[in-house]
Amino acid sequence: MKLKDKVALVTGASSGIGEAVVKALAGKGVNVGIAARRIDRLQNLVQEIEQNGGTGVILEMDVTDKNSAQKGVEKLIASFGRIDILINNAGLMQVADIDSLKTDEWDRMIDVNIKGVLNTTAAALPFLMQQKSGHIINVSSIAGRKLFPGLAVYCATKHAVSAFSDVLRMEISAKYNIRVTSIQPGAVATELQQHTTDEKYQASMQESRNQMTFLTPDNIANSMVYALEAPDHVDVAELFILPTDQAW
Repeated sequence: MKLKDKVALVTGASSGIGEAVVKALAGKGVNVGIAARRIDRLQNLVQEIEQNGGTGVILEMDVTDKNSAQKGVEKLIASFGRIDILINNAGLMQVADIDSLKTDEWDRMIDVNIKGVLNTTAAALPFLMQQKSGHIINVSSIAGRKLFPGLAVYCATKHAVSAFSDVLRMEISAKYNIRVTSIQPGAVATELQQHTTDEKYQASMQESRNQMTFLTPDNIANSMVYALEAPDHVDVAELFILPTDQAW
């Protein structure tokens, strides 16, 4: 796909990987819908990309709410007339043993990591199908391929994202000319680790930072650009990206 003048929606755009991919796409001439709940951060981000010659529109969106996702997609369409790229990036990771019974955290991860992907995909897909073109990128995780103590529910949600992505590709790619990519990062230096409330795992994650060089959000954003810019007949279905010194 040639990216200049395309239209993209990026969820979870207020920090980390989402913020990095917004900047990367805007730098390629993409009109970007910048979606998240933290509007103050989005305002700063859209100002930055506009100062660098890019174009973006703020979409106040809660991916766990179907109506909010629908309104966000409709605002993007109203702003630019189409949507070519959907990047389902919004995610939440809270680490704790199952017997801690942090059921509120379980519910939140299911709502954001699974329902958020489904809600936003359902809102955008009819427009992509009508155009018979587009690209959907879902951010899964190493936890969508492997299992780790303390990450039972998070692993379950990311396995769901990986499975949904692959079946989505099977069902729509040939029929509607819509490519689907599952990005599966290892350890990335983002706010994701800060969501954990369990003190034991807080210490463990900090120790991991001392043991390896984490990936940066830009590393993941660049991998998305690689997948998007592949020739039209090529679907980069999965990208599994780890720090060189990540053994697990």
